[in-house]
This record gives sequence, C-alpha cells and structure tokens, in this order.
Amino acid sequence: MQRNNKYAGRLALVIALAALLVLSACGRNSAGTIVEGKVNVVTTFYPIYEFASAIGGDDANVINLLPTGVEPHDWTPRGQDIVNTSKAQLFFYNGAGLEGWVPDFLKGLDSDSEVKAVEVSQGVDLILTTEDDGHNHGAAEEDHDHEGEEHSEDEHAEESADAKHTDPHTWVSPKSALIMAGNIRDSLVEADPDHKAGYDERYEALAGKLTQLDTEFAEKLSPLTNKEIVVSHQAFGYLARDYGLSQHAIMGLSPDAEPRAQDMLNLAKLVKEEGIRYIFFEELVSDKLAKTLADEAGVETLVLNPVEGLTEQQAKDGDDYFSLMQKNLQNLLLALQ
Repeated sequence: MQRNNKYAGRLALVIALAALLVLSACGRNSAGTIVEGKVNVVTTFYPIYEFASAIGGDDANVINLLPTGVEPHDWTPRGQDIVNTSKAQLFFYNGAGLEGWVPDFLKGLDSDSEVKAVEVSQGVDLILTTEDDGHNHGAAEEDHDHEGEEHSEDEHAEESADAKHTDPHTWVSPKSALIMAGNIRDSLVEADPDHKAGYDERYEALAGKLTQLDTEFAEKLSPLTNKEIVVSHQAFGYLARDYGLSQHAIMGLSPDAEPRAQDMLNLAKLVKEEGIRYIFFEELVSDKLAKTLADEAGVETLVLNPVEGLTEQQAKDGDDYFSLMQKNLQNLLLALQ
C-alpha cells in the first residue's frame, strides 16, 4: 500500500505537468488567404486539409485553421479565421464532437457570408463511449436538462458514469477516412460543378490509396493473436474496431483528460498480466504519462500517431496521412508480434 501511495503522488505531479504542456501548445494562430477565382475551402485540422487539398487540386484554394504542431482538441479559432471563413465557399469540419467551438464560430461569421458548413464525418458509423474527454466534447444528443430536479451526489456520479460521448477520431481508420473523402468530393462538386471531372478524378486517386491502406491494415493485423494495445489517449477506437484490436487508454477522448492514479495502477497491472511489451504515445502531446506507465510496468514506448496534425519536423520531412499511417502499421506489427 505504501508503494502505491508513493506512486500515486508521483503520478499526480506528472499529470499536472503533462496538462500544462498540452495547454501551452494551443496559443498559436493559423495562416491563409482567400484567392479570387477559385473555390475557397476552410478546414479545421490536418486530415481534412490533406483530403480537401488532394481532391481540390488546382481548382480549389484550401486554408487550414489549425497551425502545424498544435493538437486540435482544445484549440479555438481567432479573428482572422472568422474573416477568411466568411469569404470562403466551403467550411469543412470533422464533427462528431471534435470541434465544440463550431456552432458559435458559424454564428460569428459575417451576415452576408455564403459559406456552406459541411460535417465531413456524416455517414460514418460513430462510436459511443462512456469515457469522458474531460470537457464534455462529444456528449450525446440524448442528454437532458434536469433543472429543478434534486439528485444525490451518488445519483450524479452514476449519471456521469453512464453518459454517452461520441468518439470523434473517425479519420484514424482508413475505412472512415474513405467516407469523409467522399463527402469532401461531393461538396466540392456541388460548389463548383464546372470542375466536376477534376474533382472526381482526384477523388478516385485518393480513394484508391485509402482502399489500399485499408487492405494492408486488414491483411497484416488480422493474423496476429495479440490484440491488446495501450495508448496515451483514446484516439484509436475506429482503428481498433475496424481491425480487431482492443484499445486501453491512459487518458480519455481528449489528451488532457486527466487519469486517476488508480486507473494508472490498473493499467500497469493489465500490461503485466497480458504480456504487453509497448506503451504507445503520440508526438503532439506530452509523453510523460506514457513513459511513467512504461517505467512502472517495465516495458518500452512506441509512437502510435492519431494523425491529428503534423509536427514541425514532419512537415519539413514531407510526411502526410499515408506515411504516418504506414508508420503506425509498422509499429503495431512490432508491438503485437
């Protein structure tokens, strides 16, 4: 018991430091300018930007709101983002609870703006979970207003534990990314029918790459007998569902949803019991919790990237969704074999 208390105290300090590191990365602004004579598209974060750019080609001007090196969960837009979006023709956002700021953002656009907002995750079979993200992002529509009703603390705790939240990390699975790409293509064609042939051709090229990636994940992961992965935050639900894996997360749907010390102790026990050899972390948030858990369980760490954005180095190296997902596959194979 004394060892557990000592570990819990050390863990509390690590959790606080990790939260500060995440928040410190969220203050930078984005850049981009409207181009006359093209379809101007504003996207909320990297995967949507990459897919829209690939399909739009030279016929579209795509502006990404989220700066390089910034994690999207708690980022919020700035004044220039409202100006650009007001002048654009299309605004692509993921939806599924990822960008909680979108409703107020759209209300703040210029009154004469004709931009069309498109939730590109429409059509994806969304995952509901009782895991909170720490900010009530993704709370299910069926939550009700209980004003005027009296509840005990135990009842409130029970309601909170049972509340359903939508997992917003749709793009991490190539199967879902393919649906998102189709929504982007359809919206571009609707906004700019004169360039339909180009949008269709470039969509088919992108869809072919996503289909090939899907095939590789399915063929290489399905024969493995080990299916348990421990990750830094609960970003791999769609990947796990589509390729037969079981995800155990240190944090919730958001990478700054703080875990309890007891949860970390339970995870360390799971790692030892299941013979798990690696704890996965990601590059846009602090790796301190993953390394703390790995040290406690006597295992190593590896990167599993939720592809929420590029680091400065990845941008310089020319990495993209496909190169990062290929690295994910290789690291999964290393960890699970």
